This record gives sequence, C-alpha cells and structure tokens, in this order.
Amino acid sequence: ALPGHLLRVLLPLLTVFHLERAEDAARRAGLSTQPVWRKLWDDVMKTRPPNSESITCWRKKFLETFFSNVLHGVLDVSSDWRLNDRHFLPLLHSSPHVSQLTLCNMLQGAVELTAEHNHKVLENLAGSLQILKFQHLLSCDQSVRRSLVLLLHRLIHHGSVSQVSMYSWPVPDTVLLVLILTMSAGFWRPGNALACHGSPCGLCREEDKAQSQESVQEGAERGCNAEQEGSSGENQKRSAEEADACVNSVLSGPRSPLLLSPACEETSSEVPCSHTSIQGGSSPHSSSEQLSCHPIPRKTRRRLKPAVGRKRRCLRRSRGHYADPEDLYDFVFTVAREDNSGLLDKTSTTERENTENWTSSSPGSPCTGHAGCKKRGGPAGIISLKAAPRFRSVSTLELFSIPLTGETCRTLSNLLSSWVSLENLVLSYNGLNANISCILSGLRALSRHPECRFRALRVSDMFSHMPCMELVRCILSALPQLHTLSVSFDLKNQLEGSRSEVNPGCSEAEIPESCLEVLEIRFPREPVHTALLLPVLKASKSLQQLSLDSATLPCPQELGLLLEVLKECTPNLKKLSFHDVNLAEHQKEVLLLLQDPGLQEITFSFCRLFESSTAEFLSEIINTVKRNSSLKSLKLPGNRLGNHRLVALADIFSEDSSSSLCQLDVSSNCIKPDGLLEFTKKLEGHIQQRGGQLPFTHLRLFQNWLDQDAEMAQEALRRLKALCSVVNDAWDSSQAFADYISVM
Repeated sequence: ALPGHLLRVLLPLLTVFHLERAEDAARRAGLSTQPVWRKLWDDVMKTRPPNSESITCWRKKFLETFFSNVLHGVLDVSSDWRLNDRHFLPLLHSSPHVSQLTLCNMLQGAVELTAEHNHKVLENLAGSLQILKFQHLLSCDQSVRRSLVLLLHRLIHHGSVSQVSMYSWPVPDTVLLVLILTMSAGFWRPGNALACHGSPCGLCREEDKAQSQESVQEGAERGCNAEQEGSSGENQKRSAEEADACVNSVLSGPRSPLLLSPACEETSSEVPCSHTSIQGGSSPHSSSEQLSCHPIPRKTRRRLKPAVGRKRRCLRRSRGHYADPEDLYDFVFTVAREDNSGLLDKTSTTERENTENWTSSSPGSPCTGHAGCKKRGGPAGIISLKAAPRFRSVSTLELFSIPLTGETCRTLSNLLSSWVSLENLVLSYNGLNANISCILSGLRALSRHPECRFRALRVSDMFSHMPCMELVRCILSALPQLHTLSVSFDLKNQLEGSRSEVNPGCSEAEIPESCLEVLEIRFPREPVHTALLLPVLKASKSLQQLSLDSATLPCPQELGLLLEVLKECTPNLKKLSFHDVNLAEHQKEVLLLLQDPGLQEITFSFCRLFESSTAEFLSEIINTVKRNSSLKSLKLPGNRLGNHRLVALADIFSEDSSSSLCQLDVSSNCIKPDGLLEFTKKLEGHIQQRGGQLPFTHLRLFQNWLDQDAEMAQEALRRLKALCSVVNDAWDSSQAFADYISVM
C-alpha cells in the first residue's frame, strides 16, 4: 500500500516479475503502467510493432511477444536486468497473456510446450490461446508429430483455440497438413493414445468416467422402472453393485464402451453430438465442462442390432485395435475417398441421389473426373472419419500460400461437409483452379446440416479457372446462407487451352435470395458483365458492403445500370468501394453516388477521377459532399489530387456545410508540404468560423511527397494533429519514383 507518488517513481525500476504484481496497486492508485510497458518494449524488442497506434494494452503486447521470442529462442532473458529475475519463469508467467501463437519450421515450439516441465504452461495456454498459427513448416519425424498431436488435442479439443491459420508452405508435407486439418475439424483417433506420454489424455479419461457413470445410472434407472414397484431393498443394493462393477470394467477396459458399441457407426451417423462446444462454442474451463470425446448415441429403448456383417474396420476397432501413427498417410487417402454424404446425418435415398447429382453435374462443383471422390472405405484397419470420434473444433480456418492437390482438396471437402462449428474459411493462393468445385461440394453438404454456422468465405488465387461472376453465382447458389463472400484473382487462366469446362447452366441458374451482407470481388482484369452481376445484387437484399476491384466497364451505361440496381435492390447498403476502376468518364455516376443518402462510406481508390476532369467537376464534388449529411467517410487515395485540389477539399468543412464527414483519406495523391500547410491553414479558418465545432476526426496521408521539405511538413503535421488524428508514414518519394522508373 505505497503512496501514489512513491509508486509512480518505483514502477519504472521494477523487474517484469514485480511489475506484473504491481498492476493492481497501480490501478488502485489511479496510475497507468502502459508507459512502463511501452518503454520496456522499446528497450527489449527494439522494433516498432505493426499498427502500433491501435495497440490498447502494451502489457499484453509485450508479454505475448516475449513468450513467442523466448519459446523460439530468439530472446535471451539475461540481456536485460528487468527480465533476469530468479523468481521470473519466462514461459510460465507470460503464458496467461498469450492469445495468439505462431509455430514455425520444425515445430520446435510444439515439442517444448508438450515437455513434462511445461505442463502448467500448456494448461495456461489452453485457457488463453485463441489463435494458433503455423508458418514455414517443414517435414518432421514421428516424435515431433506426436508432440503436435498432444498440443492440438489440448489446445483445440480441450482448450479455447477458435482459429487455425497456416502460412507459406510451398511444398507441404501431406501427412502433416492433413493431420492439422483433421484435428482442427475435431477428428482424432484416440487409439494412438498420445504415445509421447504412454497413456490417453487425462481429460478424456475423466469424461469417459463421468459419461460411463451416467450411462450405468440411466441403465439402472430403466431397470428399476421395469421392476415392480415393490422391489426389495436387497434388489436395489444388487443393482447398485452391478452398476459399480460395470463402471470398473469400463474404466479398466479400452477407450470407451460407446466407441466399442456394435451400433456405434449407425448411431453416430443418426445423431449428431449434442454438445454445443463441438460446434465451436464456449471454451472449457474445468474437467467437468470438457467436451465429450465421442458422439453420444441416441437414448432409445430399442434393442441394438447385432454386429453381424459389420465392416471389418469396425470389428477391428471393437477389439480396441487402432491403426499405428505410421498409417496416417493411408488414413489421409481414406478420408479423401469418403463420400461426403456419409459424413452427414442419414438422409433419404432421394436426398442422397440429389447430392450426388449436384456433385457430378451442378454448376461449379465437380469432384467430377476424380474417381477417388466416389469411392468408399479404405485399407483394412484404417479408421475413416465416419467412425472417428468428434471433439471440439475451431470456427475459423485460414490457408495462405499452401498448394492444395486434388487429393488434399477432396480430403478437405470431406472434413468441411460435417464441420458444423466452422464459421469462416479463407483459402488464399492455394492453386485450386477447378478444385474449388470440390471444396464447394463439401461446403454445400455442410450448409444442409441443421447446426451449420458457416457464414464467411474468402477465396483468392493467382489464376481464375472461370469468370469471377460465374464463380460468385455458383457459390451463392450453393451457399445462400453466406454473410460474407470475397473472391479475388490476379490474372485470367494462364493458358486459354487449359481453361476448364464450365457448366453452361451456372450463369443461367436462378440465384436464391441470400443473406449476403459483404461482397468483395477482385476481377483479373476482365470486363464486368452486369448481366451476371445484377442478378447477384437483386438476390442480396441484405447487402451492406460492396467492393469492386480491378474491374473493366465495357461502356458508360454499365455503371449506370449497376447504380440503379443498387438503389432499388440494396436499401441497406452502407459501404461502397471501387479500386483500380477507371471512372474518368463516369463523372455523372460519381456525383450520384456522393449524394446517395444511404451510403456512409465511399471509396474511389486509384480510379483516375481527375484524369480528364475540369475545375467544375471538383467544385461539384465539394458541393455534393457538403449537402450530404449521411456520408461519414470519403477515401480518395491514388487519384492525383495534388496540392490545389487538396486545398479546395477543405471547403467541405466551411461554415455553410451540413456535412458529417469524419474521415478523409488522401494517400498517394502527390501532395507536397506546402500544399498540406495551406490545407491546414484553411481548415483552421473554417473551424474558427464554426465556433470550434468540426465533425472531422481522421486524416490519412500515406505515401505523399512530404519528404521534399521536412521542416514545413512537420509544421503542417503539428498544426493538423491539433485538429484531428493524422496517420502518415516516413515515405521516400525519390526511391519510389526510382522504383517506378525501373519497372517501366
């Protein structure tokens, strides 16, 4: 209980260990430790973190980064006296603050975290970690893979990880990739028994024990109900003894009687797991709240059918024999050969036929030509997804720059078809080409699941195997429940001859009314066919945000039709963005957009707005924005505003303006220090005329020519920052010009 003034002096002199423990005292004294943690970051990390202006808690930022650096051996705790404290255990004391973690290369971090001496560290991570990332992975041996299995099982199946992301894996190890995907989806073969510790997971054993006791108790109750009401106390005692004996036999036997039940396969396909956390719900905090490690059969009084004629793999499993970890490679292809419909609840024959017909003939969905997609089963003794128990799974999966083969895509498709917790899927630069149809096949099967939560799909790649709008229509036809859809391609298909055949019905199929709220399309320098885009917009009456990037407008009338449909069919549209779309000849349409009372944010990024315009066009823009009280954000990067147009834009905030504009982005607009200073002076004058009231709060100035007169630029920025929040960078315009010349 030190006085506040004394505590203020002591805080910068504390080690990290004691600074952590002084947080509550500082808070009670009304003191913030943020400046101390920020200085600690500067002194120890010696780098400027990205988006530093958005960091709200430097304590968490420092400890989270510190944990990662120590784990990967890039930070020596003896390098700074504030870290070198005998009471301070780096991984243990910083782990409760870690919400995201990246594992790299040979997965040394996974091996370290699963070591026995880091048991408490792993327990802390199970409660705090939300995002698990993998980057630049390499092939690893069996012992490392076992450590990874243990880590994923604890952090995902019995932890709070909700997002798994993988980055930059040019030549992925198929076995390792599918292992991560499968465990992220909540599948795991517990027979492998986490061999690094020689016994199954303790949390799983506790759950098995609790569920076995519950099953026995329910069985005893049913037996009691079947007896006459006058059953003697001796009979009740005998029933209890039998129940205890059953529990003991369960706990001493293989994994779980439910897994070993002869009817396990049919009950698990009939009844989805009843635990909400399997669908990515709240993370567990105690063993009693943990998920069930296996599906619970439907509680019914019917007699179970004998296991006569059961598939051999189920018989092997019933004897407790699981495939060795070395068989995982075979398991990968077993998963790929599973039929999507087999992973869903049992459907009628008609529904299954419809699914297969769609898979083989519907627009945008082959797994056609892939014989493996239609096969079932696998090598003897290899357990398929249909038979594997379900655990908690993540809600977000991201794959960046990882080539996916056809076999891997079919495996992923089968995982997706029953991944009911999945809400967001990002596939970026995976070389999918026609395999995107296989992914859509799995997502369509998932969308039919009654507990499906899938809401956001983002697909980007180098080449498009079909026109963007046709792909968008196919996706929305298959997934009308999507809220966010982003499709982005750099180039058209590399070879015209290699272009895959597209079902002609795709562009003609009627799009059902969708739940789409965000639509982002980056075209590979191809014309925008409004005949395909307009039906998408008409079916998306809930659309709130639309972004069109790198689109070519065949004629001026096309944009007019687009705006007309937006006005009529998307009453909830709030944000509209055009990037790298030539609007030089569309001045009328630009003005119509700026006066739209429904839009709150408009972006014209690198749209060549003023390429062939006159001074009158700029005046019309200013007057239109002044009269629009609903527009909150106007972004004009890359339109060659220059000094004189920037100074003119200050009139948006004149005394007679009714504008509510809060944010203005004028990045990459050839603005020089003298122009910025003149803009600042004019803005100050308008504020004085308005009695100091100005809605304007944010100005973005990235990549302008402010380095040509550093002193004048600093003066302008200093005065601007007294009026609003300014975000800029130290950009070398001369180097940028040299780079531009070098690639001409």
